[in-house]
Amino acid sequence: MNKRLGQHFLINETAIKKIIAAMDLESGDIVIEIGPGKGALTDELINQLTGKTGYKKLILIEKDRDLAVNLYKKYSQNKKIEIISGDVLKDLPTLIHNSSFIIQNYKIIGNIPYYITGKLLRILSELEKKPGLTALMIQKEVAERIIATPPKMNLLAAAVQFWANPKILFTLKPNDFDPPPEVNSAVITLTTNNQQLTTEFTENYYKLIHIIFKQPRKTLINNLKSGLNLPKNTIENSLKLLKIDPNSRPQNLSLEQIKTLITIIQP
Repeated sequence: MNKRLGQHFLINETAIKKIIAAMDLESGDIVIEIGPGKGALTDELINQLTGKTGYKKLILIEKDRDLAVNLYKKYSQNKKIEIISGDVLKDLPTLIHNSSFIIQNYKIIGNIPYYITGKLLRILSELEKKPGLTALMIQKEVAERIIATPPKMNLLAAAVQFWANPKILFTLKPNDFDPPPEVNSAVITLTTNNQQLTTEFTENYYKLIHIIFKQPRKTLINNLKSGLNLPKNTIENSLKLLKIDPNSRPQNLSLEQIKTLITIIQP
């Protein structure tokens, strides 16, 4: 194992089965596994996929070259398995956008190094063709931030919930992994919503949430005034029109309020 890559291999077999069950695998699915490591999740995925007639492909993306070589030795005889030795942060967008096959229904599963969680979530949010379902093992505290709602809304929650419905399935203890991490973990699913939004609306939304949550302890009106080239009274009137208290804190905003605000205040 390359310790520099922050890998912790899941060894709890009960948890593995529960995660695979949550994938709700169907005929015709393409599954992308991030960081398969030694293949603990992969083996169970294959068992489940084998029973699904017509599944198209299982794609394994592993950054550790030694592990990737071992995966190739283990699975290369299966023509439905593709092994990519590379960095998911660089290779996933290319795979989705420039694949030799048309990705119609695909899902992502991953026991990922925790330090790439934020970057991976951003990449997923920027994909034009998003996975129908994503299941990730991440740090418990990060998972709790992702599912947060008012009065605990935050930038990460606003960013993820814009495109997906997150749910914590269950938590994992350090001894469920080898080597054990220093923090508790959680399995979170992200079910992509099917909302049809313009590129302009999406770009404005992400600009706005970065303005709103830039200084979470400040009032909403002060954050907006600092980030928008608009008179204070214009912003205040817009907030009142939406029945939002200008002196409330950003964490009290709901996702729908933020979306509505974007139609009135253009960053």
